[in-house]
Amino acid sequence: MENRTVLEQAAAAIAGAGDVALACHVGPDGDALGSMLGLAIAASNQGKKVVASFGSPFVVPPSLSFLPTDLLVAPGDFPASPELMVLLDAGSVERVGELAKNADAAGTVVVLDHHVTNSGFGDIAVIDPAAAATGEIVYDILQILGWEMTPDIALCLHTALVTDTGRFQYSNTTPRALRIAADLVAAGAQPSLIGRHVYEEAPFGYLKAAATALGRARLDSERGVVYTWLTDRDIEQSNVTWDDTETLIDLIRLAAEADTAVLAKGHSDGRVKVSLRSRGGTDVGALAAAMGGGGHRLAAGFTVDAGVEDVMTKVLEAVEDYR
Repeated sequence: MENRTVLEQAAAAIAGAGDVALACHVGPDGDALGSMLGLAIAASNQGKKVVASFGSPFVVPPSLSFLPTDLLVAPGDFPASPELMVLLDAGSVERVGELAKNADAAGTVVVLDHHVTNSGFGDIAVIDPAAAATGEIVYDILQILGWEMTPDIALCLHTALVTDTGRFQYSNTTPRALRIAADLVAAGAQPSLIGRHVYEEAPFGYLKAAATALGRARLDSERGVVYTWLTDRDIEQSNVTWDDTETLIDLIRLAAEADTAVLAKGHSDGRVKVSLRSRGGTDVGALAAAMGGGGHRLAAGFTVDAGVEDVMTKVLEAVEDYR
């Protein structure tokens, strides 16, 4: 961590608060939910009054339902003006959805994030793009505070690391990330449990949705882009939810001819949610930021109000600008 001072300020603010309210970005992934719950459990173990939540839709992804969620509350039950509010893995306050108004009314806002697109907000902002996951920043805070690393906390933080490094295969897998992972396993995290739930289980309908997406897949060999799309109707016919398709982009990105993979999710209300992955030749984080979203150089996303075909055209045209 480059800025040790601000990390210590964040740790001191959390330690000094009697009530702690935590929020992560909408549609939480393993890092967002894992880092938030890990910190929430640690604070609760210190006798603090703790709640954690994320913006609508308030649904824990099925693949992450194995995490301990006792401290989660619906957005409507979140404190209106919390003493201390910690925002995790959110590149901007807008990423926490309707809980942004709670952040505006909070006494102190602490931001813990590792997105390079985060320009900094809140009263104390720990932004560390060198961290493999926001869970790594939470680990650092717990080390500073000297709080006990219980098996539940270790499970949450290890999930954050595993998912944001792609099972320690992505280029953000650093020696430090692996050392932290080893510490978490020693503290009681179960890699086999995480791997089974996150990567090796899906409802049968996922196979139908995947077949539809793969059947539509197109390769733009000139631009090095593989892309496909799904719609609300496809999801309904496959008898799954959108959350069940979170890992589908990993199938799309297998095409060896493509540097960039794109999965568009068209919703009946006119929104199109786009997931982007890169092998390194394209900065999809910058591309997503230009479209109103954000993320990392190799993994990012954005949401727009447009038709799927229009969105695909814009992404294909933009790819060359971010190489």
